[in-house]
Amino acid sequence: MTLPDTMRAVEITEAGGPEVLVETTRPVPMPGHDQIVIRLAYAGVNRPDVAQRQGTYAPPPGASDLPGLEGAGEVVAVGRGVTMWKPGDRVCALLPGGGYAEYVACDQTHALPIPEGMTLREAAALPETAFTVWSNVVMRGGLQAGERFLVHGGSSGIGTMAIQVARALGARVWATAGSAEKCDAIAALGATPINYREADYVKILQEAGGANLILDMVGGSYIERNLKALDLDGRLVMIAFLGGAKAEINFAYVMMRRLTITGSTLRPQSDAAKARIADALRTHLWPLIGAGKVRILIDSEYPLAEAAAAHQRMESSAHIGKIVLNIR
Repeated sequence: MTLPDTMRAVEITEAGGPEVLVETTRPVPMPGHDQIVIRLAYAGVNRPDVAQRQGTYAPPPGASDLPGLEGAGEVVAVGRGVTMWKPGDRVCALLPGGGYAEYVACDQTHALPIPEGMTLREAAALPETAFTVWSNVVMRGGLQAGERFLVHGGSSGIGTMAIQVARALGARVWATAGSAEKCDAIAALGATPINYREADYVKILQEAGGANLILDMVGGSYIERNLKALDLDGRLVMIAFLGGAKAEINFAYVMMRRLTITGSTLRPQSDAAKARIADALRTHLWPLIGAGKVRILIDSEYPLAEAAAAHQRMESSAHIGKIVLNIR
């Protein structure tokens, strides 16, 4: 197909609140070497989009300045060197940026087929979450069947995915949340909910024998408490710091209990590293989705032009599951 010259997009006019997200017109991207161009049907909304809008999470060199780290749609153009896809293929993709737009370019190895039985709307909310959870819980955290796993923010997009992946791998799962409604959603996914406003997750995990692995996106005061909630040889994986990136901890405790503290961010990783994660997802996670053991929970949908409202929903922390933009 012949691509148009311009497209609708939502850009960040300056660092600030949701109101700085403004609809605009941009040139349609052309595919570079090893790249594909996708006409997006839907795009996912994620916390890093909010951080970028606030001016605290700049795009990596060479990436689009438009927000949006995941989406799903149809391949409409391929660059030189592309062997994995052809125009007309339906894909979902991890994006370096640019998802808040009708068209986006990305590396061919960062796209994946739409999982069996999944709609484009659901698939658009899958890549950022799937790449993050699988790379940190399985590849970095080494979660094994029978282990005790705790995830904070259990009703978030990351949390709901992490619960399902851990359950599918045969782990016992606990998850924190701050309301009865969110705890009910966590329980429906097969995890033991902990309302952090009413109960001490450290005490609960200690009484269960200690967590073997904790996935944390809170940081701050949670860091030291997480260490106390771990069993001997436990692992703490950090992926965000909504409560702050600094804490005072006693490293003698880490030594005595042989604990491991690690973490990662996804967006700055190399194309090759992201391709390795994509291969693991295709081999291990996509079959679980096809078998119905892992699914995407959609909280709400907004038109592209209402991206600011989507960010307001995200920042309210009232959502359960993922927020998506309807690009069409």
